[in-house]
Amino acid sequence: MSSFFTFPASQRKRKRTEAPSAASRKRNVISTTSQSAKAPRRTEKQDSISGSGSSDEEDDGFFASEAHDESGSSEDENETAAEKRLRLAERYLDNIRNEVEDDIGFDAADIDRDLIAERLKEDVAETKGKIYRTISTGLDFKAATHAFAKSDFQHSVTGCVARLPYVWTVSKDLVLAKWELADPKTYNSEDPNRPRNISARKKPKRLFWKKGNKNKAKDRDFLGHTGAILSIAVSDSGKYLATGDENARLIIWDADTLTPRKMFTQHRAAVTSLAFRRGTEQLFSASADRTIKIWSAPELAYVETLFGHQDSVVGIAGGLDTSQETCVSVGARDRTARLWKVVDESQLVFRGGGTARQKGMEKLRKGRFGGDVEDEITGTKMGQANGIHGHEDDPPTAYAEGSIDCVALLDAGLFVTGSDNGAVSLWSINKKKPLYTHSLAHECDPPLPPEEMSADVDAMAKSIKGPQLPRYITALATIPFADLILTASWDGWIRAWRVGPEKRTIEKIGRVGRVSAGDDEDHINFIGDDGISGRAQDAIIIRGIVNGLSVCERGDQGKEGLCIVAAVGKEPRLGRWMKGKGRNGIHVFEVPKKIISNGVVEDAAEEAED
Repeated sequence: MSSFFTFPASQRKRKRTEAPSAASRKRNVISTTSQSAKAPRRTEKQDSISGSGSSDEEDDGFFASEAHDESGSSEDENETAAEKRLRLAERYLDNIRNEVEDDIGFDAADIDRDLIAERLKEDVAETKGKIYRTISTGLDFKAATHAFAKSDFQHSVTGCVARLPYVWTVSKDLVLAKWELADPKTYNSEDPNRPRNISARKKPKRLFWKKGNKNKAKDRDFLGHTGAILSIAVSDSGKYLATGDENARLIIWDADTLTPRKMFTQHRAAVTSLAFRRGTEQLFSASADRTIKIWSAPELAYVETLFGHQDSVVGIAGGLDTSQETCVSVGARDRTARLWKVVDESQLVFRGGGTARQKGMEKLRKGRFGGDVEDEITGTKMGQANGIHGHEDDPPTAYAEGSIDCVALLDAGLFVTGSDNGAVSLWSINKKKPLYTHSLAHECDPPLPPEEMSADVDAMAKSIKGPQLPRYITALATIPFADLILTASWDGWIRAWRVGPEKRTIEKIGRVGRVSAGDDEDHINFIGDDGISGRAQDAIIIRGIVNGLSVCERGDQGKEGLCIVAAVGKEPRLGRWMKGKGRNGIHVFEVPKKIISNGVVEDAAEEAED
């Protein structure tokens, strides 16, 4: 392909204008002396541009360097499109072959071909936005180590985001903090040079923090928060950090130094959720004003506003497909999840609002809470309608979905949501209703005592307890292009789930971590006659409400395990309607890989017991 920079200056054709001057045209006289005088100058100018008369130092200029670079790739320019594709494919295969040999350590022809084919399938699946990694079966969640770092401030931690080895947290105290996580290799391995009386640091270390000022609410020049910080997000590059507060302030920070770069006040209500699109610095912000706004972090500029939700937008997730500008949001009590296609200026609406369990709907229709229900055929008493008697034959109550609060993407075609009735739902962009719903993911709260349930003086004598209400999903996290889902509530545990092989179901894995080796997670009685039993209280790890979850893989494609960070507070993120006796801070779980011995996967937790 010919170009100005590829051909030497002496071979390039120049457009010469030899039009006569205005004075010559008027008088019809051609000045030959002027043309002969200008000819040598033009020749000198051509020589100076072509570099024929320049010294060796002048050859290092811009044009000379470009010509030198292009001359080295003259063979690439003369090849056909098919030859170029073949050359790039061979180079790509060589790179993959080198990576596989580095990972495996030897070069066997058959195994090498299988590994390369597997890597090619993974790359194609990632390009198409499909789930291509099954990591849930290779992680030992029971053997996860746990560390807690207490917040030195009074109010709840409302969110966290992790980019190893750092974690950023926000709280209702108007505080943005940056933490450094400890590497499991440092405290799991024994360093001979370490003094015996000094143990390796296991807890997160707070590096520095920035605090806002409530008294600056009317000062638009103040680059800081003036209300409780409710949301946080960081770009994949780890360069830009975004936070939003209840006073509609959105601030872009330098993630390394926590220096504010720009403040935006375009929202008219609290900024409830933030998310960056994968692989980019494009930011999506959700607000209680029922809108979603798009921002460009590098340019520190506003881009566009998206309308459609009928209630506060409380959760948003940036798109995983780098070739398309998309995001998914949930609208609380409008009970919808919406997929936004920014370029197409369109949205797909997914309707929620179902019940967690249809099994008890008929019983719920026949009686009220606390009232006995009779069977239509036999006329016998069936027990109370809300199942408060706790009999095994008492059908469970159906809990209607009133609000969709959390959302996370699995790939370009699948996402999950969490609701206030404790349901975790799997959605596909090709279907308006959920593919699968797992009800009561975090079980139910104990029933209210009779004296709190009723104002009747004889409430204790009647022994009519309150209903058992489900714990709603307060935090949700996934790993892009993998089959792992993490959920949290206030039951004291983070629970792990996997997407089924056919990508149409959600399967339970279990809890993350364990308190002691003797506790069986499937038989701990969390609900007793007097509420939570003493054994259950001792068994929980997290004391408080989990307001945020962030998960990162350690090593290349998670070869060294998983790091889970949970933001915990005494109060919910968006209000104060519930307050417990928890501790404000962050919990860090390091999930190791399962031990493989002689081709058999062993449980690291069971090995530790032995």
